[in-house]
Amino acid sequence: MSLQSTDPIADLLTRIRNAVMVGKTEVRVPASKIKKVVAEQLKANNYLTDVKVEPGKPRDTLVITINKPGENSVITEMTRLSKPGRRVYVKADEIPKVKSGRGMVLVSTSKGVITGREAVKQRLGGELLFKIY
Repeated sequence: MSLQSTDPIADLLTRIRNAVMVGKTEVRVPASKIKKVVAEQLKANNYLTDVKVEPGKPRDTLVITINKPGENSVITEMTRLSKPGRRVYVKADEIPKVKSGRGMVLVSTSKGVITGREAVKQRLGGELLFKIY
């Protein structure tokens, strides 16, 4: 297994999506700053239960708890919007609503990775990373 990925966010989303589909409660992925920030945002918005970083050699491991044992996952679908071959940038007034506000979109702005609602409040545009509901 290679530790390098051309799209680390897509790799993270795919690993979480696959774990949800087979009923796993925990995922371990190679850690990076962007993966940690994305996972922390998902935890803050109640899509994930817990996010921890385990130190290790040659690289730290991000341990993501999707849900508690015996519970169903909150995540129904995750879709990557901006890809390495086709980046998607939006202005603050063009940020889409997901499922009439029941889902969310993550936006990479000059102030960091924030949710679409926060970006609209702060009048910040940026790169659409993915949508989740």
